[in-house]
Amino acid sequence: MYVTRISRSTEARLRMVICVPVWITAWIAAFCAVAPATADPTPSASPSSSEITAESRAAIEKGLAWLVTQQGEDGSFGNHSHYGPHVGITGLAALAFMSDGNMPGRGRYGDVVDRALTFVLAHGSESGLLAAETSHGPMYGHGFATLFLAEVYGMTNRSDARETLRKAVRLIATTQNDEGGWRYQPVRADADLSVTVCQVMALRAARNTGIYVDKTVIDKAIEYVKSSQNPDGGFRYMLTSGGSAFARSAAGVTALQYAGIYGGEEVKRGLEYVGRFVPPQEKTVGHYFYGHYYAAQAMFLAGDQTWRGWWPNVRDELLDKQAPEGFWRGQAGQEYGTAMGLIILQMPNRLLPIFQK
Repeated sequence: MYVTRISRSTEARLRMVICVPVWITAWIAAFCAVAPATADPTPSASPSSSEITAESRAAIEKGLAWLVTQQGEDGSFGNHSHYGPHVGITGLAALAFMSDGNMPGRGRYGDVVDRALTFVLAHGSESGLLAAETSHGPMYGHGFATLFLAEVYGMTNRSDARETLRKAVRLIATTQNDEGGWRYQPVRADADLSVTVCQVMALRAARNTGIYVDKTVIDKAIEYVKSSQNPDGGFRYMLTSGGSAFARSAAGVTALQYAGIYGGEEVKRGLEYVGRFVPPQEKTVGHYFYGHYYAAQAMFLAGDQTWRGWWPNVRDELLDKQAPEGFWRGQAGQEYGTAMGLIILQMPNRLLPIFQK
């Protein structure tokens, strides 16, 4: 039969496309001013044979099979980390399964995503904050959980997800500090780049679903990120201190791209700085999975030529780092590391709307 000739990745992509609303195909110009396009073309719409190998498919299958065994009865992930059940780790784990083509009620792991959604929705609040009782520095988790809700809502149009998402976005907007950034706690006291990037990505995903985001919030965030760039092209942790480093620099470039700035001097210098850390030549870097999560997105959004020069290296390094059981060891625990590793390895599937340019 003809159907038997459709690969699993193609079938997953078709499942996602069927449920993706029209708004995903038309990025919203009102979100912010987009910089002129660079000469590097937009990444192709489907993966090439060089992006996904038999080895990477096997690693993904093993990683997904391990991760599903870690989900708590309440739908959460992070139970075996020092954080305990965590909305951010749960959101990232769910995004790893969604990157395989699963959604609530659809796909072989659809029930996993559905239970993760139930957990995140159960830990919403009237203030909008998404946080479990064990959360430390809740704005990190809030940003990742909001991103997950936005991706789910955009594909399912669930009213319960929309209301929680709307409140979560409102919290982000009202806790932005005067510099234009965000910090660990949902207050306007100060800001750092790493937390700020999480909120920018969440706002972009939410705006793509039609949730209102005030353009001035994005404009202020752009200025904060630009002000965080050092002369060497990398980014510092806070405006008042910090040299350049791989992870936060990758995050800084990605924040500008998700704010609609795909070209220009800041992005060019940022990509050049991050490009110094291409595996396996890179030195030992802190926050490995956080950094490569953003670096992969930055290089992908930079275009085909940049992506082709980066992707095989990080893919092969991740394969080497995978434990025989199927997990990756991350700074915030194995569930976090595995979720991040799987999201990165499945970027060539091009299934998550947030990774579209």
